[in-house]
Amino acid sequence: MLHVVHHADYMAPRPTRGTFKFDKYWLVMEELRKAAHPLTEHAPTPMPREWLEAVHCPNYVDEVFRVAVPRDKERRIGFPVTPAIVSRVQHTNGGTWCAAQLARAHGYAANSAAGSHHALHDTGAGYCVFNDLAVTANRLIAERHAQRVLIVDLDVHQGDGTASLTAGREDIFTLSLHAEKNFPVRKARSSRDVPLPDGMDDDGYMEALTRHLPEVMADFAPDFVLYQAGVDPHRDDKLGRLALSDEGLGLRDRFVVAAARGKGLPIASALGGGYGDDARAVAARHAASMLTMAEENARWDQK
Repeated sequence: MLHVVHHADYMAPRPTRGTFKFDKYWLVMEELRKAAHPLTEHAPTPMPREWLEAVHCPNYVDEVFRVAVPRDKERRIGFPVTPAIVSRVQHTNGGTWCAAQLARAHGYAANSAAGSHHALHDTGAGYCVFNDLAVTANRLIAERHAQRVLIVDLDVHQGDGTASLTAGREDIFTLSLHAEKNFPVRKARSSRDVPLPDGMDDDGYMEALTRHLPEVMADFAPDFVLYQAGVDPHRDDKLGRLALSDEGLGLRDRFVVAAARGKGLPIASALGGGYGDDARAVAARHAASMLTMAEENARWDQK
């Protein structure tokens, strides 16, 4: 069974400025619904404002909620912050929290949006308004659902916002495998960064992942895993610089889930990046990623 979090507000109207499109979010759900795999959909509640303010600057949160984000910050985000966007980001952030709660009950669950790892303390950036990964990790610890949270970020872009928002914390560890020469130009410092060369294929990627993730799991000893499962390391991604195949993405996702479930840990995934002119092809990669992780989770449940 795949437990997936989704809300109608994930599909915001296409913005009047900027290049970001929201088309893939409803296409992802279409792909999941037509797959021959049991599926349960869950609707999130909006992320409480005070939970956002515990991680982000309250003044910035207020700008977003009042739909008064300055133009320079909107340029960094990549689109204007409209009332529809405000509702969307409350629900996408609430969606990662909801997926985390479902993972506690079922081992694995997915948010069909979010993974907004570029959002910083006092501004959004790179198509990200609020950082659902940092906010959810902080809240899991505050609610005593976890003592140590590992954030595994395998988007092709470094999770600079997540790294900076959690810097110095001993109870949150950020692991980022990313294309070294890709956005952002100025990288933050994750707990562990693994920069990868352009054009890295399945074998090279899995060699890096299978070397670093088990070490981090052993040394940090988390009791909860959040996974930014961006599909933009794919060789056909418009904004990626790596060369993973469909099979390579599947190997990656199975390994991450097995690393968590093999230790009896819950793992929740957020959608992350995936870009291309064919929105349905991108959506199919995201859907395949979630289904692969659900299958791996079921395998561990049967042991």
